[in-house]
Amino acid sequence: MVKLLTAEYGAENIVKSFGGAKALSGVSLSVKGGEVHCIAGENGSGKSTLIKIMSGVHAPDSGLIQLGKKTFTHLSPREAVHEGVQVIFQDFSLLSNLTVAENIALPTYILNNSHILSKNRSKEIATNALDLIGVDININAPVADISIASKQLIAIARATNLGVKMLFMDEPTTALTRKEIKRLFEVVEQIKARGVATVFVSHKIDEIQEICNTITILRNGKVVGDGLMKDFKRDAISQAMTGLNVSETRIAPKLKKTSKKVVEVKNFTTKPTFSNISFSIAPGEILGMTGLLGSGRTELAEAIFGQYPVDSGEIIVDGKPIHLNSSSEALQAGIGYVPPDRLTQGLFLEQSILNNLVAVGIDQYQSRGGRLSKSRLAQAGNRWIKDLRIKTNNPQNPVTSLSGGNQQRVVLAKWLAMNPHLMILNGPTVGVDIGSKREILEIIRDRAQEGMAFLVVSDDIPELVQICHRVFVIKNGHISKEFSEAQLDEKILYRELS
Repeated sequence: MVKLLTAEYGAENIVKSFGGAKALSGVSLSVKGGEVHCIAGENGSGKSTLIKIMSGVHAPDSGLIQLGKKTFTHLSPREAVHEGVQVIFQDFSLLSNLTVAENIALPTYILNNSHILSKNRSKEIATNALDLIGVDININAPVADISIASKQLIAIARATNLGVKMLFMDEPTTALTRKEIKRLFEVVEQIKARGVATVFVSHKIDEIQEICNTITILRNGKVVGDGLMKDFKRDAISQAMTGLNVSETRIAPKLKKTSKKVVEVKNFTTKPTFSNISFSIAPGEILGMTGLLGSGRTELAEAIFGQYPVDSGEIIVDGKPIHLNSSSEALQAGIGYVPPDRLTQGLFLEQSILNNLVAVGIDQYQSRGGRLSKSRLAQAGNRWIKDLRIKTNNPQNPVTSLSGGNQQRVVLAKWLAMNPHLMILNGPTVGVDIGSKREILEIIRDRAQEGMAFLVVSDDIPELVQICHRVFVIKNGHISKEFSEAQLDEKILYRELS
């Protein structure tokens, strides 16, 4: 274990319990200025609790916090900010109704107890902050109109303006394209050069190996590994995080030779979004589709599900031409769709786990009198909880009580319950940890072995190589290239995307 005294920022022997559950057990963290450190771990490992203790949101039961030359037993959020601790959460904590300049400058006014927000002063503060990290963004634009990638950079500029010394970034690349990730890493290198201790909280192993110098791995509230990143191989990180031997070798099922096609898409066109898109999917086949943000990949997936207008072209399901003007028509034709954002598109957040599981096929559970059969609903819910290994002790619990990986399984289950001929999965493992990701891919594999066809839309290249039989790349609304199973290679796919 790296000793705290060798670091400028960190924590030593942190213990934290909530009720009777211990969230952290003797956790130590050591980060030097000018270093990019990774905190890796699955959901529930204690990552968020540790961040909240370091930023003053929670007080530890015991242990010490070190910030520069000062040592604390606990901090208030204001003290943490004063000592240079900043956290960029996944929602960025930006105010969408304010401009870029106002968002960057606002914390400065709050810390100085100023009640007047000067537009000119705000612009000056924002310009200087963006210049410090080498970023050019329209400071007069409302944040609501700014891309996710730019919001990430705005949050970094805001932290820089506050004199950040230790910066935590929580899953910073979740919604970014490869090009945007590269730009983010360039900015991180700049703040690293300025002596900032930067902490990446992530489970994307490729990315943390690329940007991080050191690593701390948490599992069940304990440190199970730490040290120099170069000393940790990919499989060792996965195994430490999960406690399992998680292999990332190909798991695509063997595809039976057949001339039958579940779905044929012919010359799908909606200019300028996509044009002359044609492909087919056989029973049990897992076809991958990838492309950069704005390539037309999501719009194409939505068009096949009847959610995006098509100017011309044809779709054939089980040999029958169909016309899709709505998602309900697609569902009737045997097409299911798991959207990319489970929180805003895939779940009814105010409803129970059970209600979410049966939401799509609610008509299946009606009795002869037209009333819903509670016993049939319960049986169906329990079956899907068991089949998809959803971790809950009560299906009546709110769906928000589940981890990200279990929420994703609920979304998947409610569509699998309809037994579609084709299942479209848009970002099937976005925001889930390594263990959950593996299990979700195994669920896809098992259903494919039973004959279900899949279209997997993703920018996670290792995932596509792992699970797909074929992958095609969308560029500027066209299929630029298709790769057969024998041709699937991460480096080649990345090269085609760039």
